[in-house]
Amino acid sequence: MSEKRTIQISWQQATYATCVVGTKMTVDVYGSRPPGATSFDIRGTPGVHICIVYNPDIVKQPSGTGKWPLTTGLEVLLSMPSPSDSVSSDKVKVSYYGAKGKSLLGSAMLYLTSVVVSLDVDTDRNGLINKKKSDKTSWTWGSHGHGAILLVNCDKDNSKCNDVDNADEIINLNQDLKDMSCMILRTSGPDAIFASHKVILHISPSDSDKVGVFHAKITNSDPQFQHVLGRNKLLYEIEDVSGEKENTFFLEGLRFPDADFSGLITVGFTLLDCSEESLPNIPVFTDLVVFRVAPWIMTPNTLEPEEVFVCRLPSNIEFLDQLTDLVKQAQCKLTVCEEDDNRGDRWIQDEMEFGYTEGPDKCFPVVFDSPRNGGLKDFPFKKILGPDFGYVKREPASLFDVSSLDYFGNLEVSPPVTVKGRTYPLGRILIGSNILASAGRRMNEALRDFLFAQQVQAPVELYVDWLLVGHVDEFMTFTPAHDRKGFRLLLASPTVCYQLFQEKKQQGFGDAAMFQGINTIQHSIDDLLSNELMKADNDYVQRCINWNRNILKAQLGLTEQDIIDVPALFYLQDQKALGFFPVMVNMIVLGKYLGIPKPFGPVIEGKCCLEEKVVSLLEPLGLSCTFLNDFASYHQKYGDVHCGTNVRRQPFDFKWWHMRDPLIYKQTMNIPFNFWT
Repeated sequence: MSEKRTIQISWQQATYATCVVGTKMTVDVYGSRPPGATSFDIRGTPGVHICIVYNPDIVKQPSGTGKWPLTTGLEVLLSMPSPSDSVSSDKVKVSYYGAKGKSLLGSAMLYLTSVVVSLDVDTDRNGLINKKKSDKTSWTWGSHGHGAILLVNCDKDNSKCNDVDNADEIINLNQDLKDMSCMILRTSGPDAIFASHKVILHISPSDSDKVGVFHAKITNSDPQFQHVLGRNKLLYEIEDVSGEKENTFFLEGLRFPDADFSGLITVGFTLLDCSEESLPNIPVFTDLVVFRVAPWIMTPNTLEPEEVFVCRLPSNIEFLDQLTDLVKQAQCKLTVCEEDDNRGDRWIQDEMEFGYTEGPDKCFPVVFDSPRNGGLKDFPFKKILGPDFGYVKREPASLFDVSSLDYFGNLEVSPPVTVKGRTYPLGRILIGSNILASAGRRMNEALRDFLFAQQVQAPVELYVDWLLVGHVDEFMTFTPAHDRKGFRLLLASPTVCYQLFQEKKQQGFGDAAMFQGINTIQHSIDDLLSNELMKADNDYVQRCINWNRNILKAQLGLTEQDIIDVPALFYLQDQKALGFFPVMVNMIVLGKYLGIPKPFGPVIEGKCCLEEKVVSLLEPLGLSCTFLNDFASYHQKYGDVHCGTNVRRQPFDFKWWHMRDPLIYKQTMNIPFNFWT
């Protein structure tokens, strides 16, 4: 709302003013008082509320018919609770008196017209437009917070269009309106007063690339939507304004929050007095509403799966058949990206990440397209973007700045956690980086800025530069669990693998060999335990994983009881680590059904001892383990099951706006040496 407006009155001529219901005006009783006046009294018609604000240490309230002194420390406020019936139908009279208040020196007449002019939005976040709410000019978090929400209109409701809905200045279909926020300008008062006033809707230049505003008009009983604000349009004069009138507007977000955009947008209008043709228009009243653009939200493995994506290639037929059976068990939809669309690219996890955006009465999935731009580069935009399925992409200024750390195998999210009393009800984003920001590979700043700017899933940076590919999904994942926090963190563990092999050797199975039945060199348990170079490589890898283990425990509030160590071995190539056998934590999680890379471990008494170990760790949690053969089709190409699949999941039940002032910071990765233990 506008600050209090001051009205100058005169004892020599009448003054006319417009008052907006719900506001207060200050009457300047000093500026034009008659010479010799020392006191005054003030009277008004029944529609005018008069309030005298004074300092009792300076001013003494008069009694009876006494007069108020014309002195500092006193303020006269006027307000009107309802609109006037006609122009200037309400009056205020200020009478000025000389010494001792006995002689009347003159009177000032103020003629008032009261109007209702209000910009109303859904400040309560319940899908309803709230009339004349005083809290619309700010935005607060929490279940008892207030402030309107704006969705980025990034889906494509009209299949005939070539881009996302907010790329143009047109509303194509009624479905498009459901992705927008409604705003109503309500006016009430004498028609004649609006003939001498203008109402200007406006946004700031800094918001012009972040919001689009459409004015809904009825023409021949059909609604028409005129784009009036956004991009290069900062001002819009609303011509059809009169008593008892509502003008409806629809707003769409153009951008998600980012490094240069907090997510807050302000839309306002100003009532201008244009009654004097020879003078510039005079501002009478300004009203503002604040929106927050809904963030892009990731979904962790603990949420129910809805759709699984995978590529079809000549080399992955067996894998695809096995995955199809698993997806049927989990009762999900399976979408296969055919060769014409994948162009020989199998790494569908690296190409995109599924999330969603949500407002009080609309929620839809949004695919985040990575800057990787491999053979799958067109798939998210051409095949996934559609009605109620949004699309967003962030790229660095130069594609030469893109590294494998910018692929979305390096982007995960934890389940909801509580850390030192602070709750993260939507979990925390996990991205891979380097220990020192000044050296080695890091996720590109454009991606990092976008992820941090969403605010509701405060990111944690992990150390992945020790890996050849450099993705967090190469050494960790989360699975649901029916106890404790409702999930477990699974970490790859060379230590546990060596312990298992040592146990099997002591049981007399040292000659049991890995990789039986596949076209690669076999290695016995004895061979692996005697390979000092591999032991040294895996000691280094374990120390790197331990570093991340401690970060995850600290940043996610985990204890050792929340972590399961899964056997794994690595080897170094060009001083970077690769999985020696398929990395089992690189799995697909479909509710309780797990699709785990088949490790082809030593077969003892007819069973793979690595598979047997993992089953013993996970099935007591109510999980079902299925081992998928990805050796030739994915593992030998430096990836595994998770790298070659992608999952769209149900959104959280929790509403992001119910969060309490989210943590907004960029994590600094200090180097406590005791992490290297």
